[in-house]
Amino acid sequence: MNQRLTPVEEEIMHHIWDMKECTVREIINKMGDPDTPHSTVSSVVRILEKKGFVDHKAYGRTHLYFPVIERDYYLLNYLENLEEDFFKGSTRELVSFLIREEKLSMDDLREIMTLINKSEEQ
Repeated sequence: MNQRLTPVEEEIMHHIWDMKECTVREIINKMGDPDTPHSTVSSVVRILEKKGFVDHKAYGRTHLYFPVIERDYYLLNYLENLEEDFFKGSTRELVSFLIREEKLSMDDLREIMTLINKSEEQ
């Protein structure tokens, strides 16, 4: 999956992932802006459905939407694309960049090393 979502699609998709199943009205309520047009959110959800991220069950005129693509799967693909596009496909280059930009502290690195050691033990 090489499909990236727009920021608005990602925002709505996060709400769908969080709720597991939801209507457009429930998404609008989660967004926190009751003035958000129902038609706008509905259009974005239909785009997400066409892209294969969500599906729905119909109950009369009500549609209950649910994720088809898991959040972790999307995140992994997003990171792989980021790594490929900006870091020559190198995880080491990505991590080095985060360290240089001071986005990873020594405590973060120690925690990562602990995770690596635990995964090697398994």
